[in-house]
Formats: sequence, C-alpha cells, structure tokens
Amino acid sequence: QVQLVESGGGLVQPGGSLRLSCAASGTVFSIYTMGWYRQGPGKQRELIALAPTAGTPKYADSAKGRFTISRDNAKNTVYLQMNNLKSEDTAMYVCYCEASMVVGGITQVPNEYWGQGTQVTVSS
Repeated sequence: QVQLVESGGGLVQPGGSLRLSCAASGTVFSIYTMGWYRQGPGKQRELIALAPTAGTPKYADSAKGRFTISRDNAKNTVYLQMNNLKSEDTAMYVCYCEASMVVGGITQVPNEYWGQGTQVTVSS
C-alpha cells in the first residue's frame, strides 16, 4: 500500500499564501500522477491540480495564476503553492496519487491513493 501524508494547511487571511506538502511512502512502488483535490463545505470534491511524472501540470480554472503544483520525485513528494488566497478557497485539501506496487520485480496494475486531507481556511 501507499500512504499519503499531507501537511501545511491552516488559517490564513485573504490575499495570503500557504504551501501544502504531501509525501508518499510505503513498500516498493512506482508513482505516476500526483495531485491535489479539495472539498469545500457542502460541495463536491473538485480537482485543483495534477502533476504528471514528467510534462505539463494541469490546473482547474479556479487555480490558474494563483496556485503552482510541483513535485520532488526523489522524495515522492508533491507540493501546492497557493497565493492570493480567497475565502472560496476554504476547503479540505486532499492529496492524490496514481501508483503501482512492485512485487517480485514486476510492476502491478496502477491504483489510486488518497490522503486524509489538510484543512485550509481563508478568513479575516
């Protein structure tokens, strides 16, 4: 199994910044896409940003120009830098990854994994 542990959430004033981190750990595995979703009060979970192993990240329209996703493949960690935060960004931010376990040297079918989430509250 792959475990995802997020950190970096908290309370911030409108216009402020936060940097979320998510580290993946577990037995031998290969990670493909890593990313962030969020779920606000009374809302459905929505994609915020995805970062492939290599290539161009994908952002939700609400994140473009304000959020930046990056990853450190050597550390199996993905980051989300959030600037100019707004009250509507208040949500539980959940880390995601697609990964394959490696068993006996053979890479298995990829599965999706989710973290427990880190709360971001934007309020004055």
